[in-house]
Amino acid sequence: MAVKTAPLFVLFAAILWGTTGTAQAFAPATAHPIAIGAARLAVGGLFLLLVTLLLGKLNLKSWPIGLTLLAAFCMACYQPLFFSAVHQTGVAVGTVIAIGSAPILSGFLETIFFKRLPSSIWWGATSLSILGCALLFLTGDTVKIKPMGILLALGAGLSFAGYTLLSGQIVQGKNPLETAAVIFGIGGVILMPFLFLFDMQWILQPNGIAVSLHLGIVATAAAYFLFSKGLQQVPASSAVSLSLAEPFTAAVLGVALIGEELNLLSWLGIGMLLGGIVLIAFAPKKK
Repeated sequence: MAVKTAPLFVLFAAILWGTTGTAQAFAPATAHPIAIGAARLAVGGLFLLLVTLLLGKLNLKSWPIGLTLLAAFCMACYQPLFFSAVHQTGVAVGTVIAIGSAPILSGFLETIFFKRLPSSIWWGATSLSILGCALLFLTGDTVKIKPMGILLALGAGLSFAGYTLLSGQIVQGKNPLETAAVIFGIGGVILMPFLFLFDMQWILQPNGIAVSLHLGIVATAAAYFLFSKGLQQVPASSAVSLSLAEPFTAAVLGVALIGEELNLLSWLGIGMLLGGIVLIAFAPKKK
């Protein structure tokens, strides 16, 4: 894998994640946000495990059990936190806070636990991208600022940062498909009780089936396989910063498919987001 190919895997993964909030907006009205998150992880985890078994890629020898359980727990926490935040604050704000906070939290976690200081390019690009995220708040009267929704989104950002750091350690000695399958398979088991706590009849409706398959197969299985593959060469802090392509995608889809309106400052924010992503994606690799 070429040096500059790895960031593109992370970038493509983030673009696929950017469709999750919009997909939730097309789910049946009776679908609870936590139930949607549980269904996403169940479908995605099962699909990844089936593909891994069919390809004969699953090898559980010398597996880092502790790191894997923690990574699966982080991803299990991310699902209900993210979808609940989006439900309360809207697609744009929920996605921006959740993913926009993740680079800062990831940088601190990486410094504290792995004693690695992010590069100067990371600081500059992340600052530019976060400023762009802040400008995306200015989307007009449709923005809903709810304290609980913001706390849920910050919790999702912390969960995503933790997952990235942990899976980045695991994937160094494992196949990316195998890593994603095991982590999401365990995460799906953790969230399985929620499938029995909420009314799941919505999942049998045509739009419920379509949303569940999209979230599980496209925005989870395919996206996190690409993300795991990118993490083999991209530092966790840079990978989380590249994930800021998610709110960019969410904002564009919100305008194109849901009818949300963005003003001039919001479009400027999108430009800053893209600038930060390009800086990290094509930054020279540290020796």
